[in-house]
Amino acid sequence: MIKQPWLSVIIPTYNGSKYLAAALDSIAVQQDQELECVVIDDGSTDNTLAIVEEFRDQLNIKLITKARHGNWVANTNHALLEASGIYACFLHQDDLWLEGRLEKLKKAIAAYPQAALYLHDSVFIDEQSKPLGLWRCPLSANQKIISAEGMMEKLLVQNFIAIPAPVFKREVALDVGGLNNELWYTADWDFWLKLAAVGDTCYIAKPLAAFRVHGDSQTIRRSSSVAEFRQQMRLVVERHLPPKSTKEVTKVALFSTEVNTTLAAMVHGESTNLFKLATNFMLLGPMGWRRYWQDSRIQERISARLKAKLQTQA
Repeated sequence: MIKQPWLSVIIPTYNGSKYLAAALDSIAVQQDQELECVVIDDGSTDNTLAIVEEFRDQLNIKLITKARHGNWVANTNHALLEASGIYACFLHQDDLWLEGRLEKLKKAIAAYPQAALYLHDSVFIDEQSKPLGLWRCPLSANQKIISAEGMMEKLLVQNFIAIPAPVFKREVALDVGGLNNELWYTADWDFWLKLAAVGDTCYIAKPLAAFRVHGDSQTIRRSSSVAEFRQQMRLVVERHLPPKSTKEVTKVALFSTEVNTTLAAMVHGESTNLFKLATNFMLLGPMGWRRYWQDSRIQERISARLKAKLQTQA
C-alpha cells in the first residue's frame, strides 16, 4: 500500500469483459507504483470483477461494487469522493493509455504546477485496438499554457477532450461540484468547462491515450434521444458562455450543437433538415466558418467513425 497516491484513476465499469483487461494493462505497463485505481462497478453480470482481481498484484486497486444503477456520472462522482490521490483522471473500460503517458504528465505538472487542467491529444481506435485517426486538440503545439479565457472559447465550440486525456487536481474537481448527475450525455463536457474556468490549462501536443469507437459505446447509446441530446448540449453552452462573449463565439457554439444533433439523428435513423443546417452555416460568415472548422475537429470525428463502420462491414 502507498501513503497517498499522486494520482487516482477513476474507472467506472459495467460488463466490461471485452475491453477491461486491455485498459488495466495499459495502466500497469506505465510501471508507476504511486497511483491508485478506483474501480466502481455498476452491478456487472459478466466476469468484470474477476478481471479486476487478476490485476491486484500489479495495481493498487480500490474496488467499489454497487447494484445496477445505470448512471456512470453518479458512479464517477462517488469514486472521486472515495479516492485519495492528489490528482485524478478518468479511464473508461473501453479506452487505453499509451506508452509513457504518466512520465510526460508528471513532467508537465512539475513544470506548470499552477495549471488547473493537464491535457494531451488522443487517438481513435477500433474494436481490435487498430488506429482510426488522431484526436487532436485545436490548440497550438507551441503554446504550453492556455489561459482560462482562451480555453473556454475553444471548448465551447466543441468538446474536443477525450475522456481518458485530462488530469486534474482532485480537490478542485470536488470544489466545482464534480460531474452533473443530470447530464447523461454532456456531463464530461460540462465538467471540463468548469475546470477550464478555474485556471490555466497545460497542453501536451502528443497523443497519450486512445478512445475506442464501437457500436456499444456510451457515446452512441446516450445520443439515442435526439431531442434531449440537443437540449443538454445547448444547456451546457448557455451555462458556460462568458458574459462578455462575442456574438461570433456564441453563434458558432450554438451552430455546433445543431451539427452534433444532426449527426446523432442520422446515426439513429431520424429525419434531418440539412438545408437549414447549411443555411445556418453560411450565416456564420468567413470568421465563423474558420472558427468552427478549427475548433470542432469535425473532419477527425466523422472520419474515425466512418472508418470504424467500414471495417465492421468488411
